[in-house]
Amino acid sequence: MRLSAVSLSTLVSLAALKGACGSKLGVSLPEPLSHRWTRPIAGSSFRRESAGTLIPHNNKTLGYVVDGSALPDVDFDVGESYAGLMPIKRGYTNGSNDQLYFWLFPTDDEVGKDTITIWLNGGPYCSSLFGLLQENGPFLWLPGTERAVPNAWSWSKLTNMIWIEQPVGTGFTQGDPTATSEEQVATEFLSFWKNVVDTFDLHGKKVYITGESYAGYYVPYIADAMFAANDTRYFNVQGTMLYGAAIAPGPLQRQVVTVPYMDQWPGIFTLNESVAADLHARHESCGFKAYLEKHLTYPPPGPFEPLQVPTDECRNLWFDSIYAMWDISPCFDYYHITSGCPYVSDVVTGSGTSKGPWFNRTDVQRAINAPLQKWEQCRNGPLDEGDTSAPSGWEVYPRVIERSQRSVLVGGALDFIVIGAGTRLAVQNMTWGGAQGFQTEPADRFYVPFEAGMSLVADPLAGFGEMGITHSERDLTWVEQWGAGHVTPKDTPSAAFRQLEFLLGRINHLTR
Repeated sequence: MRLSAVSLSTLVSLAALKGACGSKLGVSLPEPLSHRWTRPIAGSSFRRESAGTLIPHNNKTLGYVVDGSALPDVDFDVGESYAGLMPIKRGYTNGSNDQLYFWLFPTDDEVGKDTITIWLNGGPYCSSLFGLLQENGPFLWLPGTERAVPNAWSWSKLTNMIWIEQPVGTGFTQGDPTATSEEQVATEFLSFWKNVVDTFDLHGKKVYITGESYAGYYVPYIADAMFAANDTRYFNVQGTMLYGAAIAPGPLQRQVVTVPYMDQWPGIFTLNESVAADLHARHESCGFKAYLEKHLTYPPPGPFEPLQVPTDECRNLWFDSIYAMWDISPCFDYYHITSGCPYVSDVVTGSGTSKGPWFNRTDVQRAINAPLQKWEQCRNGPLDEGDTSAPSGWEVYPRVIERSQRSVLVGGALDFIVIGAGTRLAVQNMTWGGAQGFQTEPADRFYVPFEAGMSLVADPLAGFGEMGITHSERDLTWVEQWGAGHVTPKDTPSAAFRQLEFLLGRINHLTR
């Protein structure tokens, strides 16, 4: 079943509402009055240090060198890094000047030096620099904080990390956005990636592709294209990891599970009786209740029949629940249901700051080898009008799982835009490794071990112990991440770090 333009835009991709989490809701809703309050992470003792350069400086790399001690308003050295525009070869887009922007941080971890991990934010057309600055980069500048701080849970502590703005039309990228399918996006990406590998001599390194939200389309299609290229010198893909991922049409991942999700959190979804009764009645009359009871079972009963969403009342169930919540709680945040007021400043969006978005500043752009131009966290493009590719969960993602060493899929328990139960429902309709869906219901506890000294010194907000539910079958691992909304590495950084360790094969389990 292919995803129509209407159902695609209903998932996460409409331009009007751009969340602080680097993804777009996909529908024309009022701007929510919500930014997450987050305390700064203490971490001066964990500043990244390097002796010499990890990547040789030569005529190919020198133009991309970033002086880590000279980033505006950052009062420490963020370490060795390389950033700038990299061309897409002629023939892959309508023009020859198309370029993607990247920021690469090499690792000084001896084991991780043989790996390169790609991070992609979603949207479509939302910048991956959000992920770098507020999720898993070497330094963080979180909403409501006065300054940037070193990140004790930076993914570059484990692997060479590269944050890439893509497709064309995103952030600092150059050229006219023309891609209308994920196949086109992947083709352009592979051409760009070969240039990155050649420039920084990354040939043969193990490649891991990660991302969140609409990257549930990007990542599987890019990985699938890399596998199809059958060239491990450039595309030595080992695995993928997705957070809050759009892998199925919006109604399957959201509308079908809206009411049961709200019922799980009665202290948060404090709707009056008449509104709650109306939503429950629609959940049943639209057939969502029966569909969920039939298909979200272990093992699944067989191939799913197409989900019918017959009326506007059915199509609007999730949206109407948000409007109802805003009536009683104007600061309700569907990206993280326990967040809300007060509104705080944010250097990514520029809200509440005197200098505007950090990446939109000329001094910052010069420091990171970016073009001097207006930068926006999210833009619009042809994919917003309707991605012609099928949801990755139908065929592409299962195919990627079968060819990968490990695949990890994470859903935040507090995420109301890509609801975890909807993602599990999508998994139950996937066939890989000779069977459909998970045969056993996820029930194991996801455990993050205590790191001596880290909880108090590195990050007082990063938890340890039992932090979710996990389950693995046939090389696919699911994690329901407690305490996280749509942006897991930001909300629960120690948990995301542990999940990356698992993806990279540094640990063999998530249960102890």
